[in-house]
Amino acid sequence: MKYLDSFTLASEREEINYLWSFGKTDMQCYSQTNVYPFKIFPQKRLERLDFEPITVIYGGNGSGKSTILNLIAEKLRLERTAPFNNTPYIEEYLKFCKCDLSFGQNAPRGSKIITSDGVFDSLLDVRAINEGVDRRREALFDEYDRSREEAYLLRDLDDLEEFKRRNETKRRTKSDYVSRRLPKEITGMSNGETAYLYFTKQIEENALYLLDEPENSLSAVLQDKLRQFIEDSARFYNCQFIISTHSPFLLSMKGAKVYDLDSVPVESKKWTELENVRLYHEFFKTHENEF
Repeated sequence: MKYLDSFTLASEREEINYLWSFGKTDMQCYSQTNVYPFKIFPQKRLERLDFEPITVIYGGNGSGKSTILNLIAEKLRLERTAPFNNTPYIEEYLKFCKCDLSFGQNAPRGSKIITSDGVFDSLLDVRAINEGVDRRREALFDEYDRSREEAYLLRDLDDLEEFKRRNETKRRTKSDYVSRRLPKEITGMSNGETAYLYFTKQIEENALYLLDEPENSLSAVLQDKLRQFIEDSARFYNCQFIISTHSPFLLSMKGAKVYDLDSVPVESKKWTELENVRLYHEFFKTHENEF
């Protein structure tokens, strides 16, 4: 499914006209060498990207991968899982951008951009929950021990609940008593497993998703699982994905259109032609006899 057909960036002429519109007073406050996101894409001779159900944006650090996703997200007013580093020029730049949508003037309900910051915030939330569970567990251990050691006299009905609780410590083991009183805990998962779970919960059917380097925190096994999940979501659940990544697993997705932001002009390439993938290929060929 395609919800977003294409995205047009500011042309070189539009950027030049805008930047030269600053007066001398303005230029004392704003440097023309630091007007992000201006002055990034004309030098790459990139003005328009055309999308497929899965489109991958590849490039080295600072190539503009995340910038493109953020511009699309802001233009379409997509839901965000975490704030991004906005600048005074984002809104001005967006005036020159254009989104061509397949259905109406808005992305479908539930569409969102998911960034590594959103995943990191989720990991911190899980860690905070589990730290809270750990503290509660220790308090319940102490409570159990004190209740078994101290005598308790039931004086009136107001003491009935405490009396029942203390009797429970005599009927149950410590672990059983504590587990019944703990909040539901997210246990036994690494950061990578939690991150993978985060993606699978965020992505639902019939929507557009922008994923910014989703391979962060994921092992090779989980990157491959995420690849399969994205392929299935696009094929069977009417999702469209625009993804920035270095991961060879995600770059190899079936039917994906891959833009190489390291090439000038920017163009679509086979995933096996990309420098990052070729580097992996040469590395494993060098060590082939060791396998």
